[in-house]
Amino acid sequence: MSIVLADPDAVREAYENIRSDADESTWLTLPYEGKSIVVGKTGTEYDEFLEQLGDDDRVYGYVRFETGDEMSRRAKFAFITWIGPSVSPLKKAKVSTDKAFVKEIMTQFGKEILADEKAELKYEKVLAILEKASGASYGTGK
Repeated sequence: MSIVLADPDAVREAYENIRSDADESTWLTLPYEGKSIVVGKTGTEYDEFLEQLGDDDRVYGYVRFETGDEMSRRAKFAFITWIGPSVSPLKKAKVSTDKAFVKEIMTQFGKEILADEKAELKYEKVLAILEKASGASYGTGK
């Protein structure tokens, strides 16, 4: 296999930290380093996550969002595949096959999003996608 996860255990640990209510991190990145996919950065602010996505980058991201209403708050997760607009066609093609390695570990998410423009990843837009995917909302309207 030509592309591998450099450290699957580190990926699993970072993934589980984002899923954990006890960890304050809300996102992680898995960028390419050469031909390997590595654990990049983690953080708490969504804007910081977006800063990790450059025009020449291929990055897998896992992001935690809080959804729900005043009666019930729930964590929902987005699996984001970023392919920057300047990435070569050959590297773009490799992303879809390499994604399978990442998804062997990152198995729990409400929605998978493929993006090549940051406008597609605005916080409110992704949150709306997750809320729609999660079904009914039973708030009191307040």
